[in-house]
Amino acid sequence: MNYILGGNMKRAMRISLATTTAVAMLFVAGLAARADDRAELLKAREAVWRAWFVNDAKTLEAMVPPDTIVIGSGQEIWRHQADILQSAARFQANGGKLIRLEFPRTEIQRFGDVAIFYSQYLYETEDGGKREVTSGRVTEIFVLRNGKWTNPGWHTDTEK
Repeated sequence: MNYILGGNMKRAMRISLATTTAVAMLFVAGLAARADDRAELLKAREAVWRAWFVNDAKTLEAMVPPDTIVIGSGQEIWRHQADILQSAARFQANGGKLIRLEFPRTEIQRFGDVAIFYSQYLYETEDGGKREVTSGRVTEIFVLRNGKWTNPGWHTDTEK
């Protein structure tokens, strides 16, 4: 009898271990973007940033929806889509030009139709012949809507 119980117990432990391993693998897979998703997500993120710097209102309106919430370093008022469109137009109207845009470190978590970016960023702009480098960290939210990635929220901070 002990032999039968011992065999059943071993089998139950193997099944339990296999189930736990499978659940853990699914959990980890949900946290990290798959390689094919990562390329698509990075392309979408790059498109949003570059669209802002060149005041591509059509792309911004498509990718930064009306329900967007933006929190910026040192800003008391949170911004929304209209604010983003206005700031992009102002940057271009004032002669601003993007010289360099880099994301030295990016990690992405994917949860179904939602992806969260954690990144370091650096950009260099030129305005009136004067160049300025800005760097910091950003947490960005991307949501898959109607088969396209949108960017309905982010929080930036700048390095001192």
